[in-house]
Amino acid sequence: MTKKIVIVGGGTAGWLCAGILAAEFTAGLEITLVESPDVSPLGVGEGTWPTMRSTLKRMGIRETDFLRECSASFKQGSKFVGWRTGASDDFYYHPFSLPTAFNELDYHTLWRDSDGRSFDQVAGVQSRICELGLAPKTITVPEYAGALNYGYHLDAGKFSALLQRHCIGTLQVKHVLDHVVAVEQGGNGDIDAVVTQHRGKLEADLFIDCSGGRSLLLGEQLGVGFVECARYSINDTALAAQLPYANDQAPIASATIGTAQQCGWIWDIGLSSRRGVGYVYSSAHADADSAEACLRRYAQETAPHVPEQDISVRKFNIRPGHREKFWHKNCVAVGMSAGFIEPLEASALALVELSAAMIRDELPQNRTQMEIVARKFNQVFTYRWQRIVEFLKLHYVLSQRRDSDYWCDVVQAQSIPGELAEKLELWRSRPPYVRDFLQVEELFPAASYAYVLYGMGFCGENAPVRRFDGERARQLMQEEQKKFHNYQKAMPSNRKLLDTVAQFGLSKV
Repeated sequence: MTKKIVIVGGGTAGWLCAGILAAEFTAGLEITLVESPDVSPLGVGEGTWPTMRSTLKRMGIRETDFLRECSASFKQGSKFVGWRTGASDDFYYHPFSLPTAFNELDYHTLWRDSDGRSFDQVAGVQSRICELGLAPKTITVPEYAGALNYGYHLDAGKFSALLQRHCIGTLQVKHVLDHVVAVEQGGNGDIDAVVTQHRGKLEADLFIDCSGGRSLLLGEQLGVGFVECARYSINDTALAAQLPYANDQAPIASATIGTAQQCGWIWDIGLSSRRGVGYVYSSAHADADSAEACLRRYAQETAPHVPEQDISVRKFNIRPGHREKFWHKNCVAVGMSAGFIEPLEASALALVELSAAMIRDELPQNRTQMEIVARKFNQVFTYRWQRIVEFLKLHYVLSQRRDSDYWCDVVQAQSIPGELAEKLELWRSRPPYVRDFLQVEELFPAASYAYVLYGMGFCGENAPVRRFDGERARQLMQEEQKKFHNYQKAMPSNRKLLDTVAQFGLSKV
């Protein structure tokens, strides 16, 4: 019976995993998190998916406290600038709210026959709400509810600290600050204990590896191999910087902004207290000096009030890929221990949530069950990693940019995953739909593919005209337009709502 779990590694992945598990089991399960006292969490800006709302609610964290303590803001999707042609008017949105009746109505035909509007504007109101910098709710809407679907932008260091306080103080997670100096295995290959420098052995029935890219347990100790994805994702380096707002009334973006550059792209995340920007690029196409110069130019263009000497840039290496399997013996990897790829669609924290949730829901109670659960877990997350690689690649392969070697290389046929190439062939004759995807809980549903596909201007071949419910479509468009006008009048700006939350808080009910 699983009575003890040891999580090796803290940070957002470790503490989020601990919280998700500890909130579910009120008795009979002891959870210990051990982390090095020498590792400080990085205060980089991160984006979440809407799933984080239900995750935090289930853990018992108030949304008001989360927003206040993590410099968090509301994120309603992603805005991609300059990916199609690089022209000044080149942008599209991948919003979180799905189109109404997407699997019933042919939104591709609606968009094709529209008056020049973008696909995201035809499919719903959220992209226009984001362009106006408006929030997804008003102050009277209860915590974790919203008129529009939303996730968050947050300070990762502050978020980790909040999770730690909540896990220790409320959820009774045991915390050990110590160095892991050895790992002991039994005769069957299971991990029996991790040995710490001062506290000695920490024994458990299940070990969760949240040690980051090092993958101390699953990779180093158990020898699980790594699947390289550099063939599909050539970006292997990131630079990050923090930019203060010009004043306390400066607008806060309602979406993550990803702006294409000659050798990669720049993220721009608006927290409540500052912005976080970073350049993700291919070191085969840009050296460190030219990449930093590119990021600094962007900072000066978008934050001219910040003296260049005040901008501190940090560098991170990216090894695109994932472990061959994620659960082996009595050890499961979560977070960067399992894998990492460029943060184009902010999938990192979502994968932590999904991993911890499956461990929680499938927690094995004997060794035979553990083998079954491990096999299921590996099947699910191998599939999910394949879909992430595929979906991120979709953002590149339809680009018309050829202004650098980088943009010529990322569209090469040999860099496109086979299943994506097959889907693109099918989508030349019809839009994406639900049966293109195998799982009920897809990371990226058919609508997400449509937002990127048609946001990038993908036009299929002439196909037989399908039956189209024009009256239903016209009625829906009228309803959406009315909804937009109502939201435009009612919704405060992102900044205004966050200021109000900071002062008064959100309703608990």
